[in-house]
Amino acid sequence: MLGALFAFASAAFFGLNNAATRRGVLKSTVLQGMAITVPLGIPIFVAFALVMGGFQALAAWELPTWGWMALAGVVHFVLGRYGNYRATQALGSTLSTPVQQLSILVSLVLAMIFLGETLSLLKVMGIALIVVGPMLMVRRSKQPGAASAKAGPDGFTPEYGPGLFWGGVCALGYGISPLLIALGLGPGGGMADAVAGVMISYAAATVVVVMAVLWMGGPAYMRGMDGGSGFWFVVSAVFVALSQLFRYMALTLAPVSVVVPIQRLSVVFRLIFNAMINRQHEVFDRWVVLTILLAVGGAVALAADGGVLLSFLGVPAKIAAVLAGPLW
Repeated sequence: MLGALFAFASAAFFGLNNAATRRGVLKSTVLQGMAITVPLGIPIFVAFALVMGGFQALAAWELPTWGWMALAGVVHFVLGRYGNYRATQALGSTLSTPVQQLSILVSLVLAMIFLGETLSLLKVMGIALIVVGPMLMVRRSKQPGAASAKAGPDGFTPEYGPGLFWGGVCALGYGISPLLIALGLGPGGGMADAVAGVMISYAAATVVVVMAVLWMGGPAYMRGMDGGSGFWFVVSAVFVALSQLFRYMALTLAPVSVVVPIQRLSVVFRLIFNAMINRQHEVFDRWVVLTILLAVGGAVALAADGGVLLSFLGVPAKIAAVLAGPLW
């Protein structure tokens, strides 16, 4: 029960993080935001590592593990986060959600290729649901009047082309990084290794972000950032760190098959918190909500343990065996 509550808290904080990020990118650049949110992850996770034995775990690491964690950090916190921020800036937080859910599909395909995971009929259904969202978005963007869709008094107009592109980049970054982490830590990795891994990942990503900021002008570039945006970026960094902390705690107390589906509720929290904080800067209608729910359903079907999920839904054992069993 406690593990499920921690997973629920993780999903809520991730939704808050997304709403804060959306507010930040309204008046500042994505790189300015990353120059705050990525480096701030280092002291936060240094503190976590001190409490959870992360530094002791580092002492036992071999060189390849360091390399995989550093690469995962660059892919996730630089490539994936940049795509996330740009997609959020172009489409808004809610409208960018369905295409970003493709990251789960990327992770599944890579896990099948490199980790030997199998595909079931239930996962095929999940893939179909996830793919439908972006397809509907593309179709909507081509409809007359779609470009003038407004969310409120500020008249936010989504930019579908850049938004879909950067949402795809986000999906690739977030989808590839779990494989890199799995290759680095292996099946024997524990909580201390995970916290240490996030710390090293943040450190590697910070080096890349700092180099990018220096290329853009360094301190002069950062001085151009809106003060209000800076506040929201700091809030975002804290919320995402709390989300990760509760995620790790949940995974120590409950099975992955329980934690991962609950964490998919972050998409629902994203919708709720953006409606509360960013109502005038978002697109909210029945179509958006339906698309998000389809993406959530597909994500749960892919991420959850098929047998556990179908048993919870009361599906008869014979049908569940067909849906959750490997296709080959």
